[in-house]
Amino acid sequence: MPRAAAISRTALATQSLAPRFACIVSPGPTETFRSPKAATPQEYLVIDNQKLAITLRSFAAARDWDQFHTPKNLATSISVEAAELLELFQWSRGEKGWDEVTDPSIRARVEDELADILLYLIRFADKADIDLEAIAERKIALNAEKYPPERFRGSDRKYDELG
Repeated sequence: MPRAAAISRTALATQSLAPRFACIVSPGPTETFRSPKAATPQEYLVIDNQKLAITLRSFAAARDWDQFHTPKNLATSISVEAAELLELFQWSRGEKGWDEVTDPSIRARVEDELADILLYLIRFADKADIDLEAIAERKIALNAEKYPPERFRGSDRKYDELG
């Protein structure tokens, strides 16, 4: 499956965002997400989750697996795959940071686990008729209220821990 491509703000404006995730890459203190592949601050990372949902529906239907895609099973699968991602770093020595993820000996495994998490998440949302873009935007707005930059810049505390 091809990787999601970064596209310019102008190109993005001509496309419908309804079925996609868009991670804004913006300069300055309001920066929320940054794609390491973004060439300029005006680029977005776009994932067509509607296309992936359709592919996953077909994949499950061809194997008669829809019967097993219950909320419990899909939520469990998301958690298990997230734990498998965490397991890759379980015995890391020190805080190597992002350099560890670029190490070829671990990179492919990280990518596989991230893909598993993403695909189970999209399948869960599709089965539950949940708009991932809408709920992500709502959650980002809620977090922006809880964590204003003037109070939380450089702090790892929760919103109810900072006076």
